[in-house]
Amino acid sequence: MSESATVEHNRETLGFQAEVKQLLNLMIHSLYSNKEIFLRELISNASDACDKLRFEALNNGALYGDDSDLKIRVSFDKEARTITIADNGIGLSRDEAVEHLGTIAKSGTREFFSALTGDQAKDAHLIGQFGVGFYSSFIIADKVTVVSRRAGVEPNQAVRWESGGEGDFTVEMVDKATRGTAVTLHLREGEDEFLGGWKLKSIIRKYSDHITLPIVMKKEDWKDGEQVLTDEDETVNQANALWVRPKSEISDEQYKEFYKHVAHDFEDPLAWTHARVEGKQEYTQLLYIPSRAPFDLWDRNARHGIKLYVRRVFIMDDAEQLMPLYMRFVRGVVDSSDLPLNVSREILQQSKDIDGIRSGCTRKVLSMLEDLAENDKEKYAKFWENFGAVLKEGVGEDFANKEKIAGLIRFASTYNDTPDQNVSLAEYIGRMKEGQEKIYFVTAETFNAAKNSPHLEIFRKKGIEVLLLSDRVDEWVASHLTEFDGKHLQSVAKGGLDLGKLEDEEEKKEAEKAADEYKDLLDKVKTSLGDKVKDVRITHRLTDSPSCLVSDEHDPSGNLARMLKAAGQPVPPTRPILEINPHHPAVMRLKYEESRFDDWAALLFEQAMLAEGGQLDDPAGFVKRINNLMMALSGK
Repeated sequence: MSESATVEHNRETLGFQAEVKQLLNLMIHSLYSNKEIFLRELISNASDACDKLRFEALNNGALYGDDSDLKIRVSFDKEARTITIADNGIGLSRDEAVEHLGTIAKSGTREFFSALTGDQAKDAHLIGQFGVGFYSSFIIADKVTVVSRRAGVEPNQAVRWESGGEGDFTVEMVDKATRGTAVTLHLREGEDEFLGGWKLKSIIRKYSDHITLPIVMKKEDWKDGEQVLTDEDETVNQANALWVRPKSEISDEQYKEFYKHVAHDFEDPLAWTHARVEGKQEYTQLLYIPSRAPFDLWDRNARHGIKLYVRRVFIMDDAEQLMPLYMRFVRGVVDSSDLPLNVSREILQQSKDIDGIRSGCTRKVLSMLEDLAENDKEKYAKFWENFGAVLKEGVGEDFANKEKIAGLIRFASTYNDTPDQNVSLAEYIGRMKEGQEKIYFVTAETFNAAKNSPHLEIFRKKGIEVLLLSDRVDEWVASHLTEFDGKHLQSVAKGGLDLGKLEDEEEKKEAEKAADEYKDLLDKVKTSLGDKVKDVRITHRLTDSPSCLVSDEHDPSGNLARMLKAAGQPVPPTRPILEINPHHPAVMRLKYEESRFDDWAALLFEQAMLAEGGQLDDPAGFVKRINNLMMALSGK
């Protein structure tokens, strides 16, 4: 925050962050195709402010003072050309006003601007992901004034924040008789359509009808050929919580608008589920899956998720105890009838009731995803593209639902040979060859590394499908998902290769014969490589390549070891097994090589290391050996 500025009496002029100025420019130049959403955003902010007051007042009733009737007031002044959205919620201190209104999305600003595409529609969606709704005011206003007094402070401790949306804003301490916040928009030329009661009411009913607090405006009467404001208030919205209404009375449009309010998103949700649970625990759940991943999806510590209410009273935002971490993309509301009103985060962590609600919500989301996967493959593909890698975390985190999650996971495979993750384990099993008893997979750092792995050669020759795992989380999945539907999952790069019934007797006899024939060579290569390898053996996996590296059955794969090392984690000291192909000319030559045996042996190992995606300890030595052998082969 740049706080260079001029102080006159108690008034300060402060500069926006550079990124904020850029964003305001985007807003002002009609990034939003729908101008009306400014009112939705400001009313949502006002509603949140009242919810926060209600929560803080559970422990400190004095915050209400003599005004416990929470509401949001919308008014307009045709002569001054202003619209004001006022609430009697928690309010802002001076520091909060500077922090929240002069900074956008805090840690996410840089990521936001790096993600901008120049495409208006896509960029508008992005803005929603970064929680910058307040700034939508500048779509229709060339000046915004915010006057706010925090609950519990003296009337002379109020703050006035004002900006024209250019490069700076002013902050000064003022008097305000009541707590709460009033946001006044000074309209640009040409935006007079919003200076009318009918227009504002229709926008409120369209976008904010679900708000649980009354949104009030002055009634209008027809007098002398025009609408005149009276002193009588009227409530514009239904003012009852959307989630407590019968499902039959709620339209899809209302569900979508409520999602935008609760998730602070500008895009429609992908899917939702709304249910009342009765029995041992009574609660209502309204849960949504967004259409697009937020920018901080991979920050497992970011605050996300579910709003918790108890008997319609807001308790907390982002109640992470209501959803497991692998479902941190889910948004929505849970309203419990059983929890105490003074519930704290500490109580939530130890509450059996919460455990019950959590497992109920988790099952509901998984059922919703199963329904999508079965009945709307296009939508599920969109979900998987955005959230698939996060859902995979659940395989290791949620033992109770492991089988369900495994059924929802999608993989790339050699069946299509494309990076698209669209193969389920059930589909794989349905295509298994006669006599195949295992589900085969390979892990690698990239899709191309997995697709071109030498370990696949025998599988491609026999037409056996192999799953190609290249997401960072896939090693975690592979270590926890050992079987599905009675079929064991087997890495093609770990342990000895046993194709069972898929390997005919002739092949087995040939392999045994080769092992006997090359026993001396195997011992010689093992001696030459020393402690670089655990063992050297004849391969069953290769048809074209001379060699490959495999991990022992209970050792971490080479890919996992590299990931742990990159993350600064300790890696157990393990050595790979070198497998050589007796039918490859390079190996056949090695059998009779004397003078450059060590160089050829080292080369087989290093080639296999590179093909597996590893890094050489001595790249310069590798290049030198290649050069020397090339020179020798050319007769020089």
